Amino acid sequence: MTIRSLIGLGISAAIAWPVPAVAQDLGGSVAGAVPATAGAKQVYTVEDFTRFSPRTAYDMLSRVPGFSIRSSDRERGLGQASENVLINGQRVANKSGGAVDELQKITAVSVVRIEILDAASTGIAGLSGQVANVIVRQKQSSGQFEWNPEVHARYAKPNPFRANVSYSGKAGWLDYTLSVRSEGERDGFGGPVAITDPSGNLIETREQHNHSKGDLVTFEVKSGVAGPGSSEGNLTLAYTPYWFPSYNRERRAPVSGVDYTRLTVESMNGYYIDVSGDYRFGLGPGRLKLIGLRHFDREPFDVVQVSSYDDASPDDGIRFLRDNRIGETVVRAEYAWKGGVDNWQVSLERAYNSLDQRGSLFLLGADGEFGEVPYPEGSGHVVETRHEGIVSWSRPLGSQADVQIAGGAEISELARFDSDIKPRKFFRPKGSVTLGWRPSEKWDLSLRLRRRVGQISFNDFLAQPNLEEERENSGNPDLVPPQSWESEVEVSRDLGAWGQGRVRLYAHLIGDIVDIIPARLDGETVGNLPRARRFGLEWIGTLQMDPLGLEGARLDLNVQIEDSSVRDPLSGDKRPISNNLRDRWETTFRHDMPNSDWTWGISLKHDRSEKDYYLTEINDSWEGPLFDDVFIENKNVIGLTVRATVSTSLFARHRSERTVYDGRRLRDPTLYHQSNHQSIGPIFRLLVKGSFS
Repeated sequence: MTIRSLIGLGISAAIAWPVPAVAQDLGGSVAGAVPATAGAKQVYTVEDFTRFSPRTAYDMLSRVPGFSIRSSDRERGLGQASENVLINGQRVANKSGGAVDELQKITAVSVVRIEILDAASTGIAGLSGQVANVIVRQKQSSGQFEWNPEVHARYAKPNPFRANVSYSGKAGWLDYTLSVRSEGERDGFGGPVAITDPSGNLIETREQHNHSKGDLVTFEVKSGVAGPGSSEGNLTLAYTPYWFPSYNRERRAPVSGVDYTRLTVESMNGYYIDVSGDYRFGLGPGRLKLIGLRHFDREPFDVVQVSSYDDASPDDGIRFLRDNRIGETVVRAEYAWKGGVDNWQVSLERAYNSLDQRGSLFLLGADGEFGEVPYPEGSGHVVETRHEGIVSWSRPLGSQADVQIAGGAEISELARFDSDIKPRKFFRPKGSVTLGWRPSEKWDLSLRLRRRVGQISFNDFLAQPNLEEERENSGNPDLVPPQSWESEVEVSRDLGAWGQGRVRLYAHLIGDIVDIIPARLDGETVGNLPRARRFGLEWIGTLQMDPLGLEGARLDLNVQIEDSSVRDPLSGDKRPISNNLRDRWETTFRHDMPNSDWTWGISLKHDRSEKDYYLTEINDSWEGPLFDDVFIENKNVIGLTVRATVSTSLFARHRSERTVYDGRRLRDPTLYHQSNHQSIGPIFRLLVKGSFS
């Protein structure tokens, strides 16, 4: 099926989701009930979520039919808004979790309502499609906690420490939230690996065991003040230590040669600090908002790889050490005012980012000790100074439409302090036009055209060896930021008691896309290719099953498909963008049993990306084809919500098909083909949630 056929199918599904002519009385307050309409907004009250027994504001928002949360872009600086969630009509402008993280700390009793708006009507530049505005009022001091341990049946170690707790209160004129969040992760897989020659003959077998851990613990204090007058201010302080060890053991048996064991051990144990604040107050005919943040990350990385041979030959090995200090300082000002029906905003931003990397390379000697070898390309100090100015204007076009236009530019300078390379300066215009149209109470249409300036990873300026894949990426001081023209159309249909459907079509024309390019005679590096394109479709829908007689049941479906192309730097022929999304879908059936505290459900998820195209190899890696979750939940176990989940019990495998060439692909012959077909699950999870005051 072509992407054009799928786009047509998605539009048809969103518009023509079958709805029987006879509706029935659902009885009681459920999220499937037709929401009240205030003007052009869908409004969900606390009563609409009663059957879910939500503990936090995030629990409530995640149950809004047909709505999908989009997290903010993880780019340097703040820029325009990208997260489609507002709190009390305001964007959450920080780099430590955004609005989603804030909602997970807000207890459900503090939520007044949730409004679903059209982006063009918010007056906030950068948003598109549907936007959720969560109205919150702190009525009393309250807290919430969550414990979510997991156990893997094999390969990965147990994870008993994933949990969070937060407490919000008020002391006189000061609102505050104290929180601790542990975001531990465990991953693992294992099984056979087959290595074949170009003719398909087996030349080596491997038995692999890979497991990794990740533990981040964030200690955060957030305070807010109201006054004097209509002024408002917030200050957030956060400290996050983290530990990321990983272990990969391969038992290798060549058909001809000596058997050996290769062990690769990585660790990245560091910390980061975030300080952010904002203050909003009246000034002249409008309001001025001042925002500042500081982020610092100490990121030491250590990877050791050693091969030990069965015939008592000396071990060989390599070690790479990297000590990164990553910093970001952002100052931003936003001035907004209203003139009649027109809303205006002027924003100015200055961002300073830096990466100071010290890399060292070591080889294992015959004496069993690692000796350092020269590796100057692994060290450097890269900085960027960026200034941005944007003017936005929005207004209603009658009672059923809104328009927003934003335009401006950014000026940036990239430099290396420790080299004689001259600083490079860039001027990039940017902006967007957004139109929202509501032809009836049941239909919403949103159009957006955007000129976007992307960003580049500072790590790509410096050499970053991949020991496990035996691949060297040279640093590239000539990288430039990509830029793109992006268009988007989103159509949503409110199906009343039956749910909601929404389809989004988008097209991106990208210049200076970042990919792998040739370096020197036989090397490769991260660089820029002239142009690329990306087209996609996303369909999101919720089907409430109460009208079908299955009270308390709903089916959520999210499908996304992309088609991309870029000209390969070796052949000149078109191919997909490396590692670009190909297709993904997720469906969840949930049944909140009536007149009961019990809930059960099942979800299936599929995610597939394009191949990775290097100059010396092509790698197609994925996990699946399906991830499955089966859960059962009770919402009142001595006042707590308790859920048990079994994941990846049936379908999920770790897969990889890798072709390595004896030099450049398309020029040199194939060296070998590697095929991984390995086990992952099952995984057992427990979730315990509660609240306190």
